[in-house]
Amino acid sequence: MATNNVGSQQKPPPMVQALAQPLQPLTQSLQPQAQAMQQTRLPTLAQPLQSLAHPTVQQPLAHPIVQPAVQQVVSSAPAAHPMMQQTPVQQAITKVQAPMPVQQMIRSDRHLFSSSDDNVMMKQIQATHAPDGREVNVKTLLAVVEDILNRATPGIDALVNPNQAPLLDDLEDRTHQIDFIGMLEALAYTIHKISCEISCKCSGGGDAHGTTLVLFNTLANYSWDAKVVLALAAFAVNYGEFWLVAQLYTTNQLAKSIALLKQLPDILEHNESLRPRLEALKLLIKAVLDVTKCIVHFKELPQQYITADTPAMSMAMAHIPTAVYWTIRSVVACMSQMIGLIGLSHEYISSTSETWELSSLAHKLNNIHGHLQKQLELCNQYTDERRHIEAYQTLVRLFETSHIDNMKILRALIYAYDDLQPLYDGHSKKRVNLDVLRRKNVLLLISDLDISREELSMLEQMYNESRDHPTRAESHFEVVWLPIVDRSTPWSAQKQTQFETLQYQMPWYSVHHPSLLDPAVIRYIKEVWKFSKKPILVVLDPQGRVVSPNALHMMWIWGALAFPFTSAREDALWKEETWRMELLIDGIDPNVIDWISEGKWICIFGGEDIDWIRKFTTEARRVAGLAGIQLELLYVGRSNPRERIRKNNTIIRNENLSHIWPDITSIWFFWVRIESMLYSKMQHGKTVENDQIMQEIMTMLSFDGSDQGWALISKGSGGPNEIARGRGETMLSAITSYDAWKDRVITKGFVPALNDHLHEIHTPHHCNRLILPGTVGTIPEMVVCAECGRPMEKYIMYRCCID
Repeated sequence: MATNNVGSQQKPPPMVQALAQPLQPLTQSLQPQAQAMQQTRLPTLAQPLQSLAHPTVQQPLAHPIVQPAVQQVVSSAPAAHPMMQQTPVQQAITKVQAPMPVQQMIRSDRHLFSSSDDNVMMKQIQATHAPDGREVNVKTLLAVVEDILNRATPGIDALVNPNQAPLLDDLEDRTHQIDFIGMLEALAYTIHKISCEISCKCSGGGDAHGTTLVLFNTLANYSWDAKVVLALAAFAVNYGEFWLVAQLYTTNQLAKSIALLKQLPDILEHNESLRPRLEALKLLIKAVLDVTKCIVHFKELPQQYITADTPAMSMAMAHIPTAVYWTIRSVVACMSQMIGLIGLSHEYISSTSETWELSSLAHKLNNIHGHLQKQLELCNQYTDERRHIEAYQTLVRLFETSHIDNMKILRALIYAYDDLQPLYDGHSKKRVNLDVLRRKNVLLLISDLDISREELSMLEQMYNESRDHPTRAESHFEVVWLPIVDRSTPWSAQKQTQFETLQYQMPWYSVHHPSLLDPAVIRYIKEVWKFSKKPILVVLDPQGRVVSPNALHMMWIWGALAFPFTSAREDALWKEETWRMELLIDGIDPNVIDWISEGKWICIFGGEDIDWIRKFTTEARRVAGLAGIQLELLYVGRSNPRERIRKNNTIIRNENLSHIWPDITSIWFFWVRIESMLYSKMQHGKTVENDQIMQEIMTMLSFDGSDQGWALISKGSGGPNEIARGRGETMLSAITSYDAWKDRVITKGFVPALNDHLHEIHTPHHCNRLILPGTVGTIPEMVVCAECGRPMEKYIMYRCCID
């Protein structure tokens, strides 16, 4: 605590007393003036005056303003004429009355920054807010401001990081836009006025809060986002002019002369000492820009999807005035620093307090930005959800409405705007517009990026076959690939490469990039068209109507013969079908078709047990010789062929046990076609109780689901009474015991006699398994056993098979 007992204080050294003696009369005369100035709320000047009046004279000597004055009193030399020379007292007064240096003004503002009452402060700011409805295109103006700040930043970086690469001039020139020019004409005076006010107040030594309050009064009639953008634009003018001169100083004579007047060469010479200060200034400008852009983003939120009373928006709006205040306050601090760079002396040493002030403001703005950014993300999430709901409902209505062509549907599904070409032509390897699909049958191939090589290969084969005969009606369709990707994971370079590889392999059209598909479209595809994991092929007629929710099944079964791939065409094709060998093998192996035309007996068999395969093929050949029939054996493996099937193929070929399909894709396609028959029948409401083909399909799939082998024997094309099938051990037992039923072969024929014997040795004990991929179509709630007709129990199985 200070005391009035002067004698109790330590006396200054004699030298100091001698130097301070001329100032004592002055300090006594100025003390009343200092008190009066303090009462009139002029603390900036009153504080040094009070220091001059201190009775010990120790404080004035240490004061940053008075100490140079005392040094000047001691070292001043006589002038040529006494009337032309100021006395030491006059020199001291001149120093006292000079404006406070910028760094000192910022340091005096530290107390307000760290301990000011935000509630009281914000009441002052709110009191100035009186918007009159005027609109400012803040987005365009902010883009120009950001352009200035980005282009001027190399001026700082050239000093802070001399070896840094220059900023590339890749920004669009906006100065030729008519609406932009008109806006600037209306705002030029306001920006100039704010720019002058900031420069004047910062040069005159006013406190930062007071300067900020003056700017808010000037900007009273503007909205919060316009206030901050206009203030930042005013700063950008001064900031850009400053660094424009600094950048052109060495190459332009006009810039060099201006730089000399501003003493910018000193800045260049003292870049090492200025490094912390300039780096802190750069970071603060970045924080200012981040908060400003965030505030503008709130203004751009679509009002038809989000309102001020939405919780996320309401909370953000409550904090935006505070964010605007601290952003403009930081603009004032940045301007003070820029003015402080003018006329720096050679003896300048950067103060840590200056860097601390800038860093503290940047830290506060970064915290504000983090909070606003979280609220903005919540608002964006809310608006996206509302937008997606609206887009989804629009899509539903579109498909319920009749159209003269398919363009409205395709635009809603793929891309609704004309600013780019959304399709990639797999034939020409170029981008094209949606018009290439106008009034055509369009097959939408929908899959993720993990579509199998086998699926792609078979589709490509069918597509190319249809293009070999362009005059035929079944060739008048186009395929478009719609890739569905998980939006919850970031798009990586690996995914981009995977996408481009698939896209390049496809001879048909594809979406240029998966991001073109709106989330509402993806939701529609999953919820209405039931896409999950396995590819589907949705068919649109020339008017955009869905004529088949998944034509991939009928394409696998009948190929281009199913054109125009409608559900009606699918039903008509099934009515013409019977359970026969052509239905099982059609389009896979032309040799089988030749065997059928030659009237041979054909046996197809599968499974992975190579011992059973050896026994069965050996007995089958022996019995065929005894029965005097021409029997052709063909191994078809099992679904999802893996390495074990490849090994079996090699053994069968080397031991000459039967015919094989050396291309594993043919084995895969054989089982995919049977699965497709199941789902195709299910789409038409067929079950094992009311459809004989459905019963045979279920039997084949249960064979594939077992761990043992199986066999099916048919004469030629076969028919309901010319096909015999059974499980591995049952079929092997029947063939081995040929002597027990050989007499019936003469009267009934080989296949009917075999069927009779299979029924005789059949036991009611069985355990059939039917494995259906859970990612294809709709899994039925109830499936009955194809052997006994009882409902099968349903289990969930997870499988990972590695050979």
